[in-house]
Amino acid sequence: MDRIIKITLGLFIVILAATSAFSGYTMYVMNAYQSSLESSYSYSCSITTDSTLTNVTLFIPVPVDPSGYSPVVPKFSARQINGVPESWQTTLFDTGKTTLVKVYIPSLVPPEGTSPDNPYTVLLTTEVPYETVIDTINPLKNGSVYRPVQNIEAVPCDSRVTAKGGSPVCSTFLTSLYAKYEADPNAAVSIKSSITGRNHWSVMGEKSNEYSSEISLLMHGANHGWANVNGTQQDSQGSYDYPFHIP
Repeated sequence: MDRIIKITLGLFIVILAATSAFSGYTMYVMNAYQSSLESSYSYSCSITTDSTLTNVTLFIPVPVDPSGYSPVVPKFSARQINGVPESWQTTLFDTGKTTLVKVYIPSLVPPEGTSPDNPYTVLLTTEVPYETVIDTINPLKNGSVYRPVQNIEAVPCDSRVTAKGGSPVCSTFLTSLYAKYEADPNAAVSIKSSITGRNHWSVMGEKSNEYSSEISLLMHGANHGWANVNGTQQDSQGSYDYPFHIP
């Protein structure tokens, strides 16, 4: 009987020690994850031309979620977008379906040496910290993308995307953009905008996941109106080996 009691007590001590060790490890992992977690959005918008543009008015969509919130809007409102020339005027418009930034440029004169082979680009950028985990698996439903999103089609992901790991899902879509300006008939003008939502943490190594969305439009000569814009979307890139369930 004493032997059975000793064995039972020994097993109880082993189980208690294992449970305590597991609880301690779990607590360590959770603390490491929560203390290292960083979520952020990276936004950029570029306007490229090989010729002088005058009386430029653009309505460019900014990424918004289904409720109409955009992580970029506060940066535009506070004039904290990097790279905006002083002569440019930016105004935000909420259409009810999406949010647009109106850009008015009296004159965009490229520097000497600009040519079709060496175009001039103005790049606007900002980084936006985010307080909660970004949904990088289904940003169309829960995140900030360029809206309205139309004609969505699944496409194979290229090597640049697959190299980031995970099980990426890629697609193309259409949205719209307004551009009005005067230019040489041979002028080439392109507008590109992109957003990347990223989560990063460190538990037994650096890990991250992200999604990205980009729109682009190439125009020639003067332009006076709305145009369809091609978009690409890359979701579920990176690691989803979270230490515990993320709602």
